[in-house]
Amino acid sequence: MSGAPGQITVPAWLARSVGADEEGRHWLTGLPAQVGAGLARWDLTLERVADPGGSLSLIAYVHRDDLSPAVLKTGLVTPETDREHAALAQWAGRGAVLLLAADPAEGSLLLERLHGDIPLRSLAEPKAMLEATSLLHRLWVEPPGDHGFATLADRTATTAAGLRRRGALPGAAEAAPLVTEALAAAEGLCASADEEVLLHGDFHHGNVLAADRAPWLAIDPRPLVGERAYDLARLALDRADTLVGSPGVPAAVRRRLHQLADALDVDRDRLRGWTLFRAADLGLRALAAGRREDAELYLEFAGAL
Repeated sequence: MSGAPGQITVPAWLARSVGADEEGRHWLTGLPAQVGAGLARWDLTLERVADPGGSLSLIAYVHRDDLSPAVLKTGLVTPETDREHAALAQWAGRGAVLLLAADPAEGSLLLERLHGDIPLRSLAEPKAMLEATSLLHRLWVEPPGDHGFATLADRTATTAAGLRRRGALPGAAEAAPLVTEALAAAEGLCASADEEVLLHGDFHHGNVLAADRAPWLAIDPRPLVGERAYDLARLALDRADTLVGSPGVPAAVRRRLHQLADALDVDRDRLRGWTLFRAADLGLRALAAGRREDAELYLEFAGAL
């Protein structure tokens, strides 16, 4: 095995995204040793660390003892990511990256090697959306009876609490009517939901990579069980800048939602409600992180709904 902990440098992007609180800083301190343990556990040789890599995980390109390429993903375990291994195991490579081995308690996953420098975002938007909807349809499967995944109601309650908390931030006052509407929409959608499938949870063009055994495969799920419209809402927000920057923004936004809903046989009104909720959440998260341009983009998209 090569690649001792001392050779592992944590990318600046990862350090910034998780280093804002004490828990994240503590995790970062032990991350090189944790990656080294993963290399030893599965007899891997380190090639290089992806930079910038992920926002919650260090991505190491490795090869196994038979010289086959793989990826060692070492991530911060959160309530949204702690069942990533279970979702990947359920999909078993159908539409998603193949899980080769896992140590869930340590947040360590050994994955098949994809083309990390070729995301679906590299395609023109119409072609990317076509590929994305085809892939998403394959990921929506029935969960096993003892799945242990979070429910959509659980995830929504957590997100709603964060929305209310961030709504009190300086600069968020103008978004208050949108936040109120988004919270009401989510509450009504949860109360009337009657669908239960395994969802990716964070499906967008950046989380789909080119592969060898299939044209495109999904990565980085934050899995939960619930209705398909919630998953599709995140995709509807992809490349929001292309719609917000176009003439007739409300019409362009409605047209995208209608096209996506029709492509996957999802109720348009439910897709609109979940898109509003997820746009408001992304907007206030960006505001809290000091990314004002992103915040304005998502909140304008939400307003167009």
